[in-house]
Amino acid sequence: MTTSAPQDGGANPEHLKEKLRHPFADLRQKLHDSSLHDMKATLSNAEAAQINPNHRHDEEHEKITDEKRAKIAQSHRFESFAPERAGNDIKWYVDARDYYWAVSVALDRAQETIYLADWWLSPELFLRRPPYYNQEWRLDQILKRKAEAGVKIFVIVYREVEAAITCNSLHTKHALQALCPKGSPGHGNITVMRHPDHNVLENAADMTFYWAHHEKFIVIDYNIAFIGGLDLCFGRWDNHQHQLADVHPGGVSTEIWPGQDFNNNRIMDFQKVEDWKSNELSKAEFGRMPWHDVAMGVIGDCVHDIAEHFVLRWNFVKRDKYKRAKEFDWLTMPGRTGDDEDLIGVQRPRHPVGDYVHHPLSPENTKLRGNQGTVHAQIVRSSSDWSSGILTEHSIQNAYQQLIREAEHFVYIENQFFITATGEHQAPIKNTIGRAIVDAVTRAAKEGRKFRIVIIIPTIPGFAGDLRDDAATGTRAIMDYQYKSICRGEHSIFGQLKAQDIDPTKYIFFFNLRSYDRLNYTPKLRQQEKESGVTYQQAQRAQAEEIMGEGIHGTKDDEGGADTHMGRDRIGKDHSGDEEASKAMDAKRRFEENQDKGSGDVKPSLGADSLAKNAMRGTPKVSEEHWEGTDKEEVDMWVQEELYVHGKTMIIDDRIVVCGSSNLNDRSQLGVHDSELTIVMQDTKVLQSKMDGQDFEAGYHAATLRRYLWREHLGLLPPQELDASKDANAQPVGDCPNDVVEDETYEFVADPLNDELWDMWNSRAVTNTAIFRELFHTDPDDDITTFDQYNVWLPPKGVKAGHIFDRARTSKEIRAKLDGIKGHLVTMPLRFLEDAQMAEAGLQVNAYTERYFPFPLHNELRSCS
Repeated sequence: MTTSAPQDGGANPEHLKEKLRHPFADLRQKLHDSSLHDMKATLSNAEAAQINPNHRHDEEHEKITDEKRAKIAQSHRFESFAPERAGNDIKWYVDARDYYWAVSVALDRAQETIYLADWWLSPELFLRRPPYYNQEWRLDQILKRKAEAGVKIFVIVYREVEAAITCNSLHTKHALQALCPKGSPGHGNITVMRHPDHNVLENAADMTFYWAHHEKFIVIDYNIAFIGGLDLCFGRWDNHQHQLADVHPGGVSTEIWPGQDFNNNRIMDFQKVEDWKSNELSKAEFGRMPWHDVAMGVIGDCVHDIAEHFVLRWNFVKRDKYKRAKEFDWLTMPGRTGDDEDLIGVQRPRHPVGDYVHHPLSPENTKLRGNQGTVHAQIVRSSSDWSSGILTEHSIQNAYQQLIREAEHFVYIENQFFITATGEHQAPIKNTIGRAIVDAVTRAAKEGRKFRIVIIIPTIPGFAGDLRDDAATGTRAIMDYQYKSICRGEHSIFGQLKAQDIDPTKYIFFFNLRSYDRLNYTPKLRQQEKESGVTYQQAQRAQAEEIMGEGIHGTKDDEGGADTHMGRDRIGKDHSGDEEASKAMDAKRRFEENQDKGSGDVKPSLGADSLAKNAMRGTPKVSEEHWEGTDKEEVDMWVQEELYVHGKTMIIDDRIVVCGSSNLNDRSQLGVHDSELTIVMQDTKVLQSKMDGQDFEAGYHAATLRRYLWREHLGLLPPQELDASKDANAQPVGDCPNDVVEDETYEFVADPLNDELWDMWNSRAVTNTAIFRELFHTDPDDDITTFDQYNVWLPPKGVKAGHIFDRARTSKEIRAKLDGIKGHLVTMPLRFLEDAQMAEAGLQVNAYTERYFPFPLHNELRSCS
């Protein structure tokens, strides 16, 4: 009788090695569908930390460093590591079309160094659109060019828990390090760190399964920095019209979102992101999830502080993970040398591995420091022992609380989450930004001042599909805590104000954003599929193969690492990708041979391929747009989706702006959880404006940003073309100031407390909400207070999400209704599921859960981007 090898890989040394690296794999598989799986990982981390949770702060030299840092922070506003800096030149960017274009220009100009820190970084991301006509502006190709020119590129990405999220930082590392192999120009100029570590044998006391590195910032040559809510990754590129459709009968070369860059997390999360050309979501059936975001470009002394935060993180990871790796150097910088180099984590062991490299590489007096502009600014952060080796800093939360309490006229917030407490009675929530809101409203009410807090958050935070499903437990828990933060229960913000006989609905207003579109999947396109034997989806995949082939068939990196799709060595013998590439190209050729000869292959413009533009200013009515097919065929093509609010921005009194990576929840605000970086800005350049009808001196930077955002949401801005080469708002800071679009709408939105403006704001939100409700039965909705009502409201399970609810409606009816949608603003349904139990009670009562596990790991980690 023969005995087979153990199924756990005991007979295979390589398999055994893998098991030691991932000791929880078997348990994870067994508990895959159980909430116990994620809790087990988190609690294991908590237990591991008990080995010595203070091991980086118990020796004498470590205590000295901690005391130095504490004294510095105590001398600064908000107890930040960074001081207030005068004379910065700062430019705002609204949505990724403008931001990515500016970043592409700035990266291409780099001469010495590039620092990149991201939660997720997609090497194959196109920073300019459409991709077919901008292949040299793919992120990895820009970095390759700069590395070959001698620029040193340093990248830190969050190392995810593979069971929880799918951003695959290992692919990021392999893809970037493979750009300049041994013997080629630029070899060794791209270095990638991933953190935190999950190796139980190497770093048992420092494993962090739950919290994430969430910062999104760039520093180039110590001259310019970018900071905000946008990762350089898939799914973020968008423009002001926020279109959902990407079907192009004129040719697949005009598509905007190739491969998995076309994504709708509400329908399907990212699949196999290492195989970036893969696209499991059919563009002919579904719309994408549109994405709204805000970021800043900075020139001036704040750049130095952003760089210091990066250098601290780099040296900390060098110490704790790569101390024996010679390819990772220690970094030093001005102002933190000699006895102060410990402040940025520099260590000098007796036998160091790796060099000590001083940045910037050219003299500091050649850098853009000192008086560069008019913006007074300060860098704040959430950082702690696990993320950067320091005692906890939560200067972001300090800034939010103080600035809200000091507000005199209004507070405007855009954020991905809104989870906060008003005191000690909303465990496990600990951040008390909610109390600051209560205090600000209470003070205004007692003083009889007109005062408003306007908050825009996603309709559904996170990326769950059907909220009725078990898989949406985590998202429902987040929403439950949001409603308890806002208006449900005596300790909510509304509850605390009502207890003082203050009507919260006169002061605090919540809104969401939503967009619609028409998939241009025409009868001619279907005929083309039939005659060629190739589906449009196959042609799109072939297009991705053509414009991203180098990434698909890239080389192994110097460590021998490679993803499965990077199978062909440039100098090797394995050409496994060639047959696949040939088949794809043949399919695309056959598809294009059957293309309508009259349509040609033209660059995309604001035409019939998307009607999202019709919600913006200066565009035709939807009822005036052409459709070449039947009425029923067009009915099937209308789609809607929530416009995902991902920016982390706050504007106070048209004078102060806060913008960065920090969400409004415990993960971002407490300091001990996710690492974050944010900038607080106040322009000394005065803009003569109005506030509640009275003359008012606003800050130019804050007021113009708020006016621009409000006009976008109200549909008072024109739609954007893809080509941003002549758009001032898409150029790097320092090239030209923001174009604030000074037309009649600029003055109309000047006074944020003006009654006529407020009437338009509310009427458009209410009208848009009613139209979306009638045509699509959008959810959440105030008419859904129980799960039984939810079941009646939504179409049967299995019906395509986001499409017209009543299939008997005529296209003429639908068009006439859609004519009434202006912009993207909709009301937030505060009564949604108010009579149902949204979250599992066990998540709130277990003591360990409250301490370590406030939300299910899988959903919260996925949605923390």
